[in-house]
Amino acid sequence: MSLGSAKSFLEFQQLPAQAAGTILERAGLLAKAWADRQMPQSLPGKRFALIADDGGWRNTTAFALGIQAMGGTCVQVPISFNKSETTADLAGYLDNWFDVVIVRTKELSTLRELATVARTPIVNARTRSNHPCETLGDLAYIHSQGRSIDGLKIVGVAPDANILRSWVEASISLPIKVTQVYPEAWHVKDPVLLNANFATSTDMRDLADADVILTDCWPTGAEPSRLANFQITASILDKVRPDAIFLPCPPVARGKEVSDDAMTHARCQSRAAKAFLLHAQNALLEWIVTQD
Repeated sequence: MSLGSAKSFLEFQQLPAQAAGTILERAGLLAKAWADRQMPQSLPGKRFALIADDGGWRNTTAFALGIQAMGGTCVQVPISFNKSETTADLAGYLDNWFDVVIVRTKELSTLRELATVARTPIVNARTRSNHPCETLGDLAYIHSQGRSIDGLKIVGVAPDANILRSWVEASISLPIKVTQVYPEAWHVKDPVLLNANFATSTDMRDLADADVILTDCWPTGAEPSRLANFQITASILDKVRPDAIFLPCPPVARGKEVSDDAMTHARCQSRAAKAFLLHAQNALLEWIVTQD
């Protein structure tokens, strides 16, 4: 997963399967430590830059809180990329002070450039192309529920956007099956992502044997009539496997991709799952700082 001279996490498939397994296992242990308020002090003396160059709050808050809980120093750095300073210059200044740089920004290309020129590891806290930490957090929660990752069937009722794309990235490196169920106009077609573990469909009956069902926001400007049949409702969840896990990705637009009654359905485990965002990110950072 090397980019430049540092270990970076920009796209899920850069994480070796063995490392992913280690991180998921460690996240479960950190979840217990968090619940007991006995977090290991495994990041002492480590300095982390947190750059939020785009909207959102959940995973950046989880990064800041988790780093502090494990004895590290986290500084929010008010940088905007692709402005007057070059990315190379910004990387040089960040290298002076930080051991890891965590960035939430619009373009994945910005992070790729940053990782190429920085000596410091770069962690993708979300771009508009992908969101690998979100997928890592969801996988950590699924693993904590005693579910094997090997052969896991994921169905994403979601457009070609950052959430689904990160699951497709994960299907490149992990033994999981990902199926996108959505109107064909919004199917993932990027040849870089297409692989034997990923399939597309327009048939909602594909949800019937899913281990995990995901949703994401409707595409901007899409006609509601084109997507109404792809809304997840309580009646749909009543028909899926009794052990299926429903994970609507926040922010959830109730009445669009998800109905009100689906959010209170027994299969919906979104709030519990998102707690694992903190634990998985903590485990990822531990793994990064211990690499040669």
